[in-house]
Amino acid sequence: MMEITYTEEKIFTQDKIQELFLSVDWVSGQYPARLYKALKNSSTVLTAWDKERLVGLVRVLDDSEMVAYIHYVLVNPAYQGKKIAATMIRMIKEKYKDYLYIEIMPEERKNAGFYKKFGFEIMEDGIAMQLCNFNNKY
Repeated sequence: MMEITYTEEKIFTQDKIQELFLSVDWVSGQYPARLYKALKNSSTVLTAWDKERLVGLVRVLDDSEMVAYIHYVLVNPAYQGKKIAATMIRMIKEKYKDYLYIEIMPEERKNAGFYKKFGFEIMEDGIAMQLCNFNNKY
């Protein structure tokens, strides 16, 4: 039986991070050194492991008091449907329960329903905005 373990210790390696991000076809996986450094410097990185294999990750950026932004939620496709993302979201909600806001900006509209199950609401007058400083040609 598979036993998934979770940790906030930043024990991941650049190779394991790259493998996970490429498994879901995220562009950031093309920049392994930058991605690794960014995660090492993030407020919280909750990772899910199947023994030595990194299978899921949530990254949170917070201001230590008021707002926590969930920036990445990803699970290797071979491990999706096993409640790993749900477990990680619950753990993050618990960790940040005393903050005024926990915010998330799903990269894809279709994922909003997943987050609604955990009490997140679409901001009535909000809109996601982004300035992209790279072109997607590699």
